Amino acid sequence: MSDLTENEHGQIGLYKSGTTKVKISKILGFPRTTVIRTIQNYQERDDVKTLPRSGHPKILDSVHQEELKKIIKKNNHKSVEQIKDKFNEITDLQVSTKTIRRNLHDLNIHARVPAAKPFINEQQRVNRFKWCLDKKDWTIRKWKNVIWSDESRYTLFQNDGPGYVWRMPGTRYNIENLDPTVKHGGGGIMVWECFSGKGLGPLIKVDGKMNSNDYIEILELQLLLYVYNKFNGRGYLFQDDNAPVHTAKIVKTWIETNKIKTLKNWPSQSPDLNPIEHLWKELEMRIRKRPNKFKNKNELEVALHEEWKNIPENVLINLIESMPRIIKHALKVMVGQLSIRSIRV
Repeated sequence: MSDLTENEHGQIGLYKSGTTKVKISKILGFPRTTVIRTIQNYQERDDVKTLPRSGHPKILDSVHQEELKKIIKKNNHKSVEQIKDKFNEITDLQVSTKTIRRNLHDLNIHARVPAAKPFINEQQRVNRFKWCLDKKDWTIRKWKNVIWSDESRYTLFQNDGPGYVWRMPGTRYNIENLDPTVKHGGGGIMVWECFSGKGLGPLIKVDGKMNSNDYIEILELQLLLYVYNKFNGRGYLFQDDNAPVHTAKIVKTWIETNKIKTLKNWPSQSPDLNPIEHLWKELEMRIRKRPNKFKNKNELEVALHEEWKNIPENVLINLIESMPRIIKHALKVMVGQLSIRSIRV
């Protein structure tokens, strides 16, 4: 958009007489952002002329960029093409997707794969906050004694690709940047896995839909052996989430009967607090890098077992050592999401 003419500059004097920017825009027939820019020039330098610029002038100025940030705030899951169309509609400019993308990067806003996390309600956020607050001073040594576990599903074919979200660094787990999902959707092979600072546990295939008896069998045949071999039966804390199969009465009774020491009060819908989520991604990356595609589920299962055993120890240690940062970041995010009344402890 070109600058206003000298004659139109003079009419901006209407602003000094108390005329609103919106009304000035209508009188002059220029977009509101152009009028605002001209008035800003006048206020800052007592002059309405644009200062000389070296090189090719930027298409979008600071006012346009503020408008772009407002659009992103409400449409951060949209494609850059959709954002461009929205921007052009609001500003009366005609810019390209390249210009939009470049300006977003200038604003430190980038397209990132959203963190997948199930829907979470207010009470669950409060429980998350209290749990993280209780763990904020835990040492790495203490985190190493946690046995992390969960089920995961792996498919024969990789998805076409994830959607993206426009966000700034450090805001991955902000509510508006999450990709709400339903756990364990889709086909493929489901497996149970665990690990700790003592090393990898077993990877166990789950046939069909897991029920409480299936879960007890895994705990009896796999967890007890891992606890004995790695911890000599003491000094550990076993973590599992609040899935119905994990919290069934017969499961709780088995855990109490066998005196399993558990990580208490695990907050519902909080996979982002479980480092095993990142271990799944490591395993997923390894099986997708294999040169041959899987022809059937048997080949996929063989690959999962082989790659699981090949995950180096330093990957596990790095995940465990990240826990203080994960807790600190989660607390920082949740303080901004919860009211003071909600987080009384």
